[in-house]
Amino acid sequence: MRCPHCDEEIQGPVCPQCGAMSPEGANYCMECGSALEEPGEIPVSDDMNDDLDLDNRILCPDGTCTGIIVNGKCVECGKKI
Repeated sequence: MRCPHCDEEIQGPVCPQCGAMSPEGANYCMECGSALEEPGEIPVSDDMNDDLDLDNRILCPDGTCTGIIVNGKCVECGKKI
């Protein structure tokens, strides 16, 4: 895959369906939308659960973001409240 701004090659995984390359960290192919890896279990450490209060979480005020607010900032998009 080439960067649309500087035209340099961006390294990443190759799609098992269509053979196109997607950026590193991508979960789905940029060309055909196929999953790049088999879905697996997300590793969660015990200390992550200590700070997570699911009942009192604050959702990001941006209507299109799926993040939550931690310390006044969205963990997904970075928007501050």
